[in-house]
Amino acid sequence: MKCLVTGGCGFIGSELIRQGLRENADLEIVNLDLLTYAGNPENLREVQDDPRYTFVKGDIADPALVNDLVDGSFDLLINLAAESHVDRSIEDASEFLRTNVVGTQVLLDAARRAGVARFVQVGTDEVYGSLGPYGAFTETTPLSPRSPYSASKAAADHLVMAAYHTHKMNTVITRCSNNYGPHQYPEKLIPLTILNALDNVDIPVYGDGLYVRDWIHVEDHSRGVWTAAIKGRSGAVYNLGGDSEKPNLEVVRLILEFTGKPDRLIRHVEDRKGHDRRYAMDFSLAKEELGWSPNIVFETGLRDTVKWYKENRSR
Repeated sequence: MKCLVTGGCGFIGSELIRQGLRENADLEIVNLDLLTYAGNPENLREVQDDPRYTFVKGDIADPALVNDLVDGSFDLLINLAAESHVDRSIEDASEFLRTNVVGTQVLLDAARRAGVARFVQVGTDEVYGSLGPYGAFTETTPLSPRSPYSASKAAADHLVMAAYHTHKMNTVITRCSNNYGPHQYPEKLIPLTILNALDNVDIPVYGDGLYVRDWIHVEDHSRGVWTAAIKGRSGAVYNLGGDSEKPNLEVVRLILEFTGKPDRLIRHVEDRKGHDRRYAMDFSLAKEELGWSPNIVFETGLRDTVKWYKENRSR
């Protein structure tokens, strides 16, 4: 099987590639990545000399480049290329629209013309909006994005569904909860907190710190994406959650415990605009149809993540 992965030098994409090549001897992967600030070729050091792996630098929103690359030889296209940081989208949404919306349509058009057998769109729980204290998002929860980032990802999902209904493309959408693990760019909560704690620098916590997220280890998430890509039903959406709801403040305090640092490093800062109060994922459909569920217990995965950052400060 030959697979095109977009955004493969990023946190999630690099894990997907490493995992795919490690577990599938007959898999070939081409990685298309623009190498923006969050894309790091070092994330793929262990596979860079694998003859089954090829890197191409390029922009998914460039039709000429994408059409030349998607030439009819791919069995599978997995789109992970995205601008993903909410704070950056609040400051300037233009790159989010270009990459997340225009880029997705460029890939869909190229995949349809080239006859790619399956198109997988890797999405986010943030497209569903904000939850109250009870319940969880299901795949039929209406999309209600509340930030420019989540709005752009919701638009991308709609384009994928439109391709499925209009052009009869074989598509699958996965939507994950908050990822954590090695190789994550240190603008997100967990790697930022770890590195600040190790450097004895104040750790910013938005508002009261009681915003709840469902945390999934990147290995579990990548395994879910591969499973959906191979076994998923055409036209389906699959939620991939970690079954690990935690308030942000509890996550920060766990990291301080694992790094042996004091709580006085916590600094509450002005809240993010439009901050969603809670996310939680019902992944029962993925469990029933795909046989997938998360394996890594949050506290274990977080402790291992802290250890990785301690040992890989230069990466």
